[in-house]
Amino acid sequence: MYINVNHPWHNVPYGEKAPAIVNAVIEIPQGSRAKYELDKESGLLKMDRVIYSSFHYPNNYGFIPNSLGDDHDPLDIMVLSSINIQPLCIVEAKVIGVMQMIDNGEGDDKIIGVAANDQAFNHINNISELSNHFFQELKHFFEEYKRLEDKKVKVEDFGNKELAQKIILEAIENYKRTFGRIF
Repeated sequence: MYINVNHPWHNVPYGEKAPAIVNAVIEIPQGSRAKYELDKESGLLKMDRVIYSSFHYPNNYGFIPNSLGDDHDPLDIMVLSSINIQPLCIVEAKVIGVMQMIDNGEGDDKIIGVAANDQAFNHINNISELSNHFFQELKHFFEEYKRLEDKKVKVEDFGNKELAQKIILEAIENYKRTFGRIF
């Protein structure tokens, strides 16, 4: 049994300005081939695997604390930044959209945000400001990187910041219903 005082999922707030600006706990830095995941019991970061293919994460990837997505995990977030953000770093992320996908038959939304304190990206206010290539690259990465593991992922659609913020509020409420508390 673990005794955990500072669990990043349960003891870090989602942010006072949520759902417009949220705290994101980074698990995987941009450019990594390692698939790091939060160990739900201990709150530590564990290496789940090295990606089976020659893919690298196209952006910083993590979760929104005190949230619970449809896949029974903290709600995922991708944070666009000019730098690779260190794992377990808390980053204020301005929410600009969402990528909705199905992973092994379950809904698995990925919120898209920009690092609020990164001058190279914080001028972006909505997903519509991103290039078409960004969407193609993201879709390609998520639909292909698990192929050598014989797992199927389907990117369904990209949504704007209003949809993303609605999903965040639902995930926060789902967390409250499930765990009976909020930070």
